[in-house]
Parts: sequence; structure tokens; C-alpha cells
Amino acid sequence: MFTLSELWAGGERQGSYKLLKPWWEVFMDYLLVLMLMVSILAGTLLLSRDGVVCVPVHSVSTNYNSPMEPMSDSVFTAAKQTPGSPAMGRRTNLDFQQYVYISQVCYHEALPWYSRFLPYVTLLHTLVLLASGCFWFHFPLTSARIEHFLSLLAKCCESPWTTRALSHTAKLDTRFSEAEQVARPKVPSSYKPRKSSLDSGTDSPLLAGTDSASTTTQPSPCPSTLSNVSTLSARSLKEPVLPAQLVPEGSGPGATLDRSDREQARALFERVRRFRTHCESSDVIYKVYTAQTVFKVLKFVLIVSYTTPLLSSISFSHVCQLHSHALTGYSVFQCSHSLSSVLRKLMQAYVSLLFLFGLLGVYALFWIFHKSLRQYSFQSLREKGSMLDAPDLHNDLAFLLHMADQYDPLLSQRLSVFLSPVSETRLLEESLERRWGAERLRSMITADPQGRNLLQLVALPRLPLALFTLSQLEVLKLELIGDAKLTAQISNMTALRELHLYHCTASVEPGALQHLQEHLETLHLTFTQPTEVPSWVYSLRGLQELHLSGRLSSEGGMGRGWALCSLRQLRHLRLLVLRGALQKVPGELSEIAGSLLKLEVYNEGTRLLVLTGLRRLTGLAEVQLQGCQLERLPSALLALTGLRSLDLQHNSLRTLEELLGLQHLRRLSCLRLAYNQVLALPASVGVLRSLEILDLAHNQLQNLPSSLFTLRRLRRLLLAGNLLEDLPSEVGALTLLSELDLSANRLERLPKELFGSCVELRSLNVSNNSLGSLPAGLCGLTQLSRLDLRGNSLEELPLELGCCFGLRGGGLLAENWLMHTLPRQVRDVLQQAGSSEPPSRPSSDCFPAFSTAQWSFHSALESRI
Repeated sequence: MFTLSELWAGGERQGSYKLLKPWWEVFMDYLLVLMLMVSILAGTLLLSRDGVVCVPVHSVSTNYNSPMEPMSDSVFTAAKQTPGSPAMGRRTNLDFQQYVYISQVCYHEALPWYSRFLPYVTLLHTLVLLASGCFWFHFPLTSARIEHFLSLLAKCCESPWTTRALSHTAKLDTRFSEAEQVARPKVPSSYKPRKSSLDSGTDSPLLAGTDSASTTTQPSPCPSTLSNVSTLSARSLKEPVLPAQLVPEGSGPGATLDRSDREQARALFERVRRFRTHCESSDVIYKVYTAQTVFKVLKFVLIVSYTTPLLSSISFSHVCQLHSHALTGYSVFQCSHSLSSVLRKLMQAYVSLLFLFGLLGVYALFWIFHKSLRQYSFQSLREKGSMLDAPDLHNDLAFLLHMADQYDPLLSQRLSVFLSPVSETRLLEESLERRWGAERLRSMITADPQGRNLLQLVALPRLPLALFTLSQLEVLKLELIGDAKLTAQISNMTALRELHLYHCTASVEPGALQHLQEHLETLHLTFTQPTEVPSWVYSLRGLQELHLSGRLSSEGGMGRGWALCSLRQLRHLRLLVLRGALQKVPGELSEIAGSLLKLEVYNEGTRLLVLTGLRRLTGLAEVQLQGCQLERLPSALLALTGLRSLDLQHNSLRTLEELLGLQHLRRLSCLRLAYNQVLALPASVGVLRSLEILDLAHNQLQNLPSSLFTLRRLRRLLLAGNLLEDLPSEVGALTLLSELDLSANRLERLPKELFGSCVELRSLNVSNNSLGSLPAGLCGLTQLSRLDLRGNSLEELPLELGCCFGLRGGGLLAENWLMHTLPRQVRDVLQQAGSSEPPSRPSSDCFPAFSTAQWSFHSALESRI
């Protein structure tokens, strides 16, 4: 048993399938229904009233002689009564049962098979034709695609965005038509504009089930025939409208879409895109429909070929010769078929209907092979100038649209709304404007470490127009934005100085490019392939800092080298940061050698083999080569006579014998060699007289040469993470030293000269060593503001720490139990917040204003001394 819901669902499905049935399919269905009715009527008559009436033929030669010869119709014609003769009859001496027996036997023996079974055969043929007409709707490889297409088509017709897009296009077409009328005031008198049927509610049966949001929208008042298009005209991109005059779609007086409608429209765009990709990959629907039509035509030829000759053989009278002489006394009987005339007429009607059916099938075949059904183009709308961006379709999707056009051409126009890139762009713009307004963007602005206004936007389909109204924004970060288009409205962002593009496809209008050339100072680009770098980047002549992160070398690596374009136009570039797998320093950097002051290369562990390109960058003041797998100091650095800072951290340096060659770099003040594998520091380090910062942390140094302590200008000495067991007493010669990091070594003591001579020392880190005690004289470090003693073997802390006023407020780092070795008064002084300067003596003879804790500390200190 079928439930009512199942029957109702089947009826709805058949109703939706009619959208893909052209007019000839509809007529063929009606013809099949008539053919089915004729076959059923003929079969019913045969079942209920069919039979023959037989009487014996009196002939001595036939009935009383043993040989039986067939009788012709002349026997009966000769036996006819002449006019005027009296009626005469013959006795047959047969009873009723014998007549019934003879009629039944003669019905099966004398009556031809087509007179008995032709209606049933035609009924079977009709059912086969009826099933073949909807075979492509139920074939497993095609039914899913067809149902998906019909559901998408229904949603496209019901979507409120379809009405919005068509109405917007109609308004634009009105503007263009008015402009054309102004340009050409003479219009032929025979021209009559057609009334638009846009959203009339009667164009498609799919609109019968739409909600009020889509059906109550007023149709477009535009009388132009171009208002029936399905997407935004591409001419709108060329419309001379100033960017400042752009108004969001939802701000107008017309109907607007709520958030749910916009989300549904965006999801529908994605579904249509995926369905298009799926359907254009094959043409199985086209092949199945073609095979189905060919089958119906062949079936028509087969039925006509054997049915037509049989119609003339259906007769009223038949001669029946039986071997029944012993039972009835007769062998030849004359039989009459009462339904022969009705059957002949019904079969003639059936053949006539079948002939019409075959003509329609032949026409369908001609239409299939004559028209290119695997290609679909919106050329008719393009000729009208209303839809220039709808793409051409192929294979199954093109075939389905051809079939839908035979039902209603408006259906394909509505579907093209969701095939149009311009329509999708408008929807995204409207969604962005409603979700990312100016107020929300202002609330997202934060401050970067430099205190500048920063805004970060991540994973947006495009840039909201409200972004260009943030005139106070200084730093803009755009990450994973598919279409980051910078329009001329960026000129409103007068404070913008820094731009970050993280995997963004950014395009710039000419007006925006001019503004960026004059105001943008810093640009950060992160990309995967060199082709992703926008071409307009190389024309930012006012750019001062450029950070490039991605694949910088082309295929072939060292052979082809630099994969980006020329940097010749970046005449004011001061800083260039390269993050990628380079195998050589690009020679193209010599184009900006006159302005470039700082070069940073982060090579991510790839060996930098060729550094000769550095020789041409004579104006460099800072060079940073990290992660380049360098094993020696590059000789190309000797040409950089103006170098002030050299950073070679995170490499594979084992020896520093080339330090002697750096003596010509008289301005070198910073040398960073941390995170390498340096085993020994050569004595030639003493030639670097201008050195102020030396970073040798995290190497394998076991001792320090005495020449190191001849660098009188040294202010920061970083030796953490080495294998040092002793610190030479010559360290006292570094009188300007302000920071000393000796953490993570093997020191057991510190020289007293460190506390007696290095009076400028502000930071001392001796954590994670093996110190057993601290030498006297610690109170002489009056500038000391940070002292890290954690991870040592100290048993107690000296009381002199209380005289280091700079350690107040957390400047002393030690274990809690070690802090308790100090008197409570000293701990209170070190833990309280205060100035790093010691208290000065009052100018008058009045009593000094010391606190009780300070007086107690001084009293305890004097008693200990």
C-alpha cells in the first residue's frame, strides 16, 4: 500500500519534471495517453464481448465427403437469395451446445491472431513508449543531477536576491536607454517598448510557492525590454560615478534583504558554482536523452511496419474447417466476427496517433542533432547589452538549460543571476556593508607597540567600503582576503603609513595607486609564489620599508635566482627584509644600492651559497643574515665600509678567523654571532675598536681572550649559554659596560674587579652557574638595576645588596629561600618600589627625612660593619 504522503510527493516530483519537457514531449505524452485509452478500450471490448458466430455450410462435396477443401466466399455469394424469391431455411439438426462448441473452437482455430491479440500488443507497445518517455528522469546516473538542477532552479526563482539583481539591472538599463535617447533623439515611430514581465508571478510555476519576501516585491517600472535580464550589466563598471557618491544598496528607500536572505543567497551562489563544475564535467544526460529519443523513433518504425499491413486483414467473415464430422455431422462452418469493424476502426485510430507520435519523435531527433545542445550561451542577452558577464555553459548544464528554455526562457535568466560574477560581487558588497560598518571597524582598532592605530581584517571576501572612511588609521593588516581591491577612496585614509598583505590578492585603482605612492612608507607582503606579488608594489616610489615573505627564488634556484620584478623605482627604500629560501644574494638589489641602508635575510635554514651581491651594496649600514647555514664570515662583508651592525645569528659558524678582515669596518659597533657553533674567540677580536655590542650567546666558548677586554667602548657583552668556567679579571677594563650576561655557563666565582671598576653596570645575569658566593664590593655598583642570581650554589646573600638602590621593586632575582637569608629590614627595602637613584643629602642641616625601615636598615648595617 502507498501512503498518501508518498503519492503526494510523487505528484510534486512529476510536476517539477515538466519544466524540462519541451512542447513536443508534452504532445507526445498526450498522444501516448490517447493511444493507451484506445488500446485499453479495444482490449476491454475483446475481453467482454469478443466472439464468433458459426453456422454449418450445406455442401455434399464438403460436408458428406471425407476430403475437406476450403470454401471461398463465392459459396456464400452464390447462395444468396435473389430478389423476390421466398425465404427458405435449412435444418441443421444441431442443438445449442453444439453451436457453442463450434463457436469456441472456431474462435481459436479460424480467427487470425491479430484479430484476437492486436489490442493487447498495442497496449504493451504503448506502455513501453510511455516508460521510455520519462526514462531519463529515473536513470540512476541522471536522476540525481536533474533533481539537483530543479531544486537549484526553484531556489533561484524564489530567492529575494533574484528580484534585487533584476530590478537593479533594469534601473541601470533605464539609465543607459535614456542616455542613448539623449544621444539619438530621433526614434522610429514604429518602436513600441514592451512591458516588462519581471517578477510578475506568472512567468514560472516555481514562483507559486515563494514566500512573501519575494512575491510582494514590486516589479520594475522600467518599460525597456532589457529589464528581463538576470544579472548586473557589465556596463555599470564603466559608469562615471564618483567613488564618494557610492551609496550602499540597503540605504535606499527600496526593499532590503535581511541577514538570513543574504546568507541563503551566498550559499546558493556556492551551490550553483559547485553544481556547474559537476555537470560540466560530463554529458551523460544528453546521451541518455538522445538514446531515449532514438529508441522511441525506432519503436515507432517497428510498430508501424507490422501493424499497418495487418489492418487490412481484419475481416468480418471467416471459414472454419474442423475435424468435427463425427460430432456434428459438418466439417465446414461459416463464422462471423462481430467486433471486426470496431476493432479495425480503433486500430486505425491507434495507427494515426502513432504516426503523429513518430513525426514528433523525428522532429525531436532533428532538433537534437541540428542544434548544439552541449553549448549554451547568453548571446541574445549580450546583444541587448544587458548581460555581458554571464559565462558560457557546457555539457549537461547547457543541455538542461536548453530544455528549460523550451518551457520558459525566463528560468535560465533567473539562474544566470547566480552564474554572474558581477551579481555575486554586488551581494558580497552589500553583505560587507551591513556586517562591517564604520562603527564596527572603529571598535576593532587597537594600538600597536609603537602606539599607532592598527586595524586587522582576516578572511573577508572583499574589503568593506566603510574601511576607506577611517581617516585616523595608521596601520592596516589584511589577511586571507580573496579580493582586496583598493579603490580611489583610500585617499580618505590620510594617516595610513603601513600596510600588511598576508596571502591577499590585492588590486589597486589608478587613483589609489597615486595615493599609496605618496603616503605609504612600510609594506609587508606574505605570499606563496612570486606571481602573487602585485605589480603595483614595484611602483611605490615613496616606500621606505619593504618586507617580503615567501618564495623569492624561481624554478632552478641558483640558476635563475631572483624571481620578483625590478626594484628600480623604489628610490627611497631604506629597509628590505627577505624571508624565503634564497641560494644567493640577488644582484638586482644593486638597483637600490644608493638608498638601501638595512638588509635582513631570513633564509629558513637554506644554505646561502653566493653572497657576491653584497659587494655592490656599499651604502648598507646594517646587515642581518639569519638561518643561512653560513660556516665562515662572508668575505663580501669587507666591501661594506659603512657597516655599523652585523647580525649572523642562527647560522653554522665554527671559526671566527676572518674577524681580522673586519678591521677595515671602522664604524662597526654591533656584532651579533649568537646561536652558532663557535669553539673559540680569536685574539683578533681586539681590532674591532668601535664595537659597543658583542653577542656570542649560545655557542661553545670555553675561555675568553684578553684582547676582548681591550674594547673600551663595549657596553653590552652577551655570553650566555657557553662553556665558560672562569671570567678573567681583565673584565674590569670595560668601564663603560652596562649589560653583562653570563647565564648558563660553568662559572664558580666572579672577579672582584667586575664590581670595583664596572661602575656603569646596570644589568648583570649570572643565573644557572656554579657560584658559591659573591665577592665584596657589590655596593659599588650604584647603577645596578637588575641582578639575576637564580640557579647557583649560593648559601646566603650579602647585606650590601641593600645599598644597591636600583634593585628595589623586583630588580633582584633569586630563590625565595635565599631571599630569607637577608634581614627583614633589607628585604623590605628591596621589595618596595622606589627610585633607582640613591637618596641625596639634604642641603640644610635639618634632620634627614628617612623612613623607620631605612633607619633600622642603616643601624643594622653599621652594627654588622
